[in-house]
Amino acid sequence: MIRLPNLIFMALTQVLFQFCIYLPLYRDNIPEGDLRSFILLLLASLFIAAAGYVINDYFDINIDEVNKPGKMVVDKVINRRWALAWHLLLSTTGLLLTFLALPFAEKWYLVLANIVCVWLLWFYSVSFKKNLLIGNIVIAALTSWTILIIFFSKVNLTDAFDAAHLRFFRLAVMYAGFAFVISLIREAIKDMEDIAGDVKYGCRTMPIVWGINATKVYVAVWLIVLIAALLVLQVYVLQFKWWLSVLYCLATIVAPLVLILVRLKKANTAGAFHHLSNLTKLVMLTGILSMLFFYFYL
Repeated sequence: MIRLPNLIFMALTQVLFQFCIYLPLYRDNIPEGDLRSFILLLLASLFIAAAGYVINDYFDINIDEVNKPGKMVVDKVINRRWALAWHLLLSTTGLLLTFLALPFAEKWYLVLANIVCVWLLWFYSVSFKKNLLIGNIVIAALTSWTILIIFFSKVNLTDAFDAAHLRFFRLAVMYAGFAFVISLIREAIKDMEDIAGDVKYGCRTMPIVWGINATKVYVAVWLIVLIAALLVLQVYVLQFKWWLSVLYCLATIVAPLVLILVRLKKANTAGAFHHLSNLTKLVMLTGILSMLFFYFYL
């Protein structure tokens, strides 16, 4: 119910961003208590995300009976009241941990941002996911927030941006942007996979409103944009002679994206779209793991 593999992805993203990007950049200027703050913020993110998955299952009982009957938990393993109780407990714990992780006087806006995340996850489950585009954008934004909250927890908005701050900002934007776009792609593919249940219960997702072919064009455009951006980035990286990282990116990120683009055209069944969704998730993982290179290069 709490999507443990997804939570592991989230934890891995934040851990690698902390230890492979932030620490190498600021190794001589790490403030006291930084590790404690990071651990609490990591746990806060996991609790809030887990709460979002619980409430999503709560409101998706009818749709899930069509799309994934074998994976249902609410009303099968636990009743709906307990699902609501778990959502409340997990959300409250996540917000409390956010408050404990940060100096409220300086970082109050991050506490507020996580409150907004809880609100967005609730309304995503109630309404946003059933409507054209907005649900996909919300999930993509929340995915990129996984990285941005760590960035904003380290940097004060009033500080002058020195060289280290600028590099940290660029890397945060790069990975947050990657997370946003790849999430947009995967959410649209999942909408095509789940179209049977969504149609039955009156959802207005992209494949239902625009049709499968138009949704494929939408996904293809984002894939081409992402592939082009990654190729341009590799050309830039070549000037530093980071040969291994370039090879890694081409082989494990760009090549699978090209494969998804090629297979997208012929995909017409839920099984085919499920396979593409899993490939996209694999690219998410390889993209996250690319942070390891910065531990050695920065």
